[in-house]
Parts: sequence; C-alpha cells; structure tokens
Amino acid sequence: MANDEQQPTIIMQITLNGEPVETAARTLRELIISQGFAPDAIVAEVNFALIKRGQWQQHVLKDGDSVELLSFVGGG
Repeated sequence: MANDEQQPTIIMQITLNGEPVETAARTLRELIISQGFAPDAIVAEVNFALIKRGQWQQHVLKDGDSVELLSFVGGG
C-alpha cells in the first residue's frame, strides 16, 4: 500500500452526549471538530474517563464508546 493512499472510511456507532451517533472520526479531536464544538471551550470524557485536551489527537475512538462533550457557559 502506497503512503499516499487513503485508508477506507470506517463508520462506527458511538453515544455522544446520551444520543446514538454514527461517525467516521477516528480520534476524539476529529469528533469534536466534526460535531462543531469549539475545542477551547469544552471538556471531553470517554467511557467515564476525563481525557486531557493534549491527548485528544492521540485518543482513538472505538465502536460503542460513550463520549460526553461538556461546554462551559459564563454568567452571573
């Protein structure tokens, strides 16, 4: 396989914020971007484990994962 060939798109089923979602995102960061979240304004949890922002690109998602993306809203 040549280096410039793309890997086939794999669609997996995950749960995102309590809702079933099909995604082709391979990493947590790809999922966050594809779902339209602002990366600087959220906290991410996968299967009840908090994932640090610096690990999002390396955290590979698996079929059946449960992901919670929580955004913070300021106010008073």
